[in-house]
Amino acid sequence: MSLEADMIVDRRRLKRHLTAWRLLAIAVAVGLVVAVAAPFTGFISGKHVALLDVDGIIIDDPWRENALKKIAEDGKAKALIVRIDSPGGTVVGGEALYHSLRRVADKKPVVAVMGQVTTSAGYMVAIAAEHIVAREGTITGSIGVILQTADVTGLLEKLGVKSTIVKSRPLKAQPNPLESFTEEARQATRVVVLDLYDMFVDLVSERRKIDREQVLKLADGRIFTGRQAVGNGLIDAIGGLPKARTWLSESHGIATSLPVKDVKIDYETESWRDLISGYVGKTLFSERLRLDGLISLWHPESW
Repeated sequence: MSLEADMIVDRRRLKRHLTAWRLLAIAVAVGLVVAVAAPFTGFISGKHVALLDVDGIIIDDPWRENALKKIAEDGKAKALIVRIDSPGGTVVGGEALYHSLRRVADKKPVVAVMGQVTTSAGYMVAIAAEHIVAREGTITGSIGVILQTADVTGLLEKLGVKSTIVKSRPLKAQPNPLESFTEEARQATRVVVLDLYDMFVDLVSERRKIDREQVLKLADGRIFTGRQAVGNGLIDAIGGLPKARTWLSESHGIATSLPVKDVKIDYETESWRDLISGYVGKTLFSERLRLDGLISLWHPESW
């Protein structure tokens, strides 16, 4: 009876040992698989390709600028893909985002992927990238700057409202909807618009390696399809995200198997966004209400 009991105990002990060895073998096998795959997938190392979406109207965004600063300093982010679908925005917004992306490009490859529309300030953002791809049907171009105003003096007169303005010099607060837009004011405003237009043209010429005289021919405000933009040098290739990944692989040795990770933008307060979505809703019309000053926007009247 004692012998039989001992045999049962031994069998149970042996079974436990076998189970432990099997679990250890499985753990070792999994470890080997992960170790072999890690250089290709970034599973352990955290290596990845960062993805920034730029949608809608472009304005100056310090939180986005801070997020891009972190991407530039993040050694695990091996490249940045900027996916753009925007008709443009403020000149300052486009300029600020352009320079933020150029600072990232000093540290790692940056490639732009155009969506349905990437025009005006949206195109300014795109040329910060080393390589630009777009769909054949993408609308791009519209290189230029505008400043819009309205003259409501006639309407106010019909309503019996008279505006009184006291100012130091005639060009102060011009253009102003509450007073007529004089020819002197028009010429002074045009000088400002053309100065920023020249800045935009110079950026395109520098980044796209196109002679300035040729850029001036393209920068008359017209739009182009993606097919046309490849032909005139405004973009590099037709395609989407997979095409961008292929370029990163072939030009910089960044494996297409590396995971893509969205750029996280930490907004310190919700009130900034609530002003947009909470009161009037986040629409192209409401976003246009946020524009102030000189803008680089394709066909703004339609938004």
